[in-house]
Amino acid sequence: MAKYLVLIYGDERAWAEAPAAWHEANSLRHEAFHASAGSSILGANELEPVARAVSVRAGRAGKASVTDGPFLETKEVIGGYYLLEAADLSEAVRLASELPEASAPHGGVEIRPIVPLA
Repeated sequence: MAKYLVLIYGDERAWAEAPAAWHEANSLRHEAFHASAGSSILGANELEPVARAVSVRAGRAGKASVTDGPFLETKEVIGGYYLLEAADLSEAVRLASELPEASAPHGGVEIRPIVPLA
C-alpha cells in the first residue's frame, strides 16, 4: 500500500468569516470522511492560521534565516492535512474527493504521493 499526503487548501478569511452553522456542517462532513476512510487515515491535523507560521530559508552566508509567515503569500493557504494509505493514486483521489474542501468554492485539496523510504 502506498502513502499519500492530502493537503487541504482554503481561504483563511472565508473560514474565519463563515457562520457557526457552516463550521458545524464542515465538521460533520469530516467526521463522515473519517467513518468512510477508516483505517486508510494514518494521521490528520488542522493547522493554526498562517499568522502563527514561520519559514526557515537560506540567508546570508548560507545560514538559516527565519521569517514570520508562510514562504509564499497567497489567498489560499494550507489549513490541514490527512496522511492516507491507499492501494494506488486512484483510490487516494476517491477518498480525498469525499472531503468537504474538495468541493468548496473557496478551497481544494492536493494529493501528493509520498516517496517510500529505502
